[in-house]
Amino acid sequence: MSKLAKDVAAFKSTLARQDYTSWHSQPKPSTSASSPASTQGDGLTIAGEGPSSTSGKKKRPKSNIVYSQPADTGSGTNINTQLVYAVNHLKSTQNPMRLQDLAIVTNTPLDTDPALLEKFKAHDKVQYDPKTDLYSYKHEFTFRNKAALLTEIQRQTRKGGGLSVRALKESWKEAPQAIEELEQEGEVLVTRTMKDGQLRMVFWNEIKPTEEAGGMPVEKEFHDLWHSLKVPNDVDLLKQLASEGLQVTASETVTPKAPTVKKKGKRGGAPRQRPVRITNTHLRGEIDL
Repeated sequence: MSKLAKDVAAFKSTLARQDYTSWHSQPKPSTSASSPASTQGDGLTIAGEGPSSTSGKKKRPKSNIVYSQPADTGSGTNINTQLVYAVNHLKSTQNPMRLQDLAIVTNTPLDTDPALLEKFKAHDKVQYDPKTDLYSYKHEFTFRNKAALLTEIQRQTRKGGGLSVRALKESWKEAPQAIEELEQEGEVLVTRTMKDGQLRMVFWNEIKPTEEAGGMPVEKEFHDLWHSLKVPNDVDLLKQLASEGLQVTASETVTPKAPTVKKKGKRGGAPRQRPVRITNTHLRGEIDL
């Protein structure tokens, strides 16, 4: 028998001795095996089969990623969104900033995207200083102390209006505190919200709180008396006025206009008669034209 035939016969006899029913159902090999290869059957080794391969399937780690939602990229990918991020951050800080620092803080490509940089420079609220190469936000007001704030309030009150405390706070973060100090000093008058008493509008107090000129705050006793008064209903109000010999002021009655009635007829009204031009003038006198 040739050598090739002997090898074939040996291979077939080896295959006949193997158990292929269920390799995964076989018991786990002993941990004392130091070699990654395990010998099965009659000296036949299967490479790459070790303790890790005979264990059960690995569980896939759970992920909290929601693929139906867009990824959070911070400042966004749209050029207009990035512009809003950059301008708002420049507005929140009181100091000028370098373009590179602003790009790093806002995570926007201000220093690498020419289109975004052009829009940023053209923004009406962005101010650029070529001497220092710094960018700053152009606030509505430029005061930075209480005296300058009072001057601005006086200027606006002389024009016939007050100033919004929110707008003043955007220009100077310490403006609300300074306004409260000016209110205690009697320099300004402040309106507040009814819900939580927050500062709303501020006006200059032209009448200084002095004994001679007036303008002193009303005592709390009179405040309580004023707010304790209740307005009676309409029926009781008429009785009280009558008991005092007073009458209700009669409001001016408006005379109703008579409704205009359109004449029924053809649409557009009666036809307008136009003068007829007589051309047969040579028959005048003989025929009644």
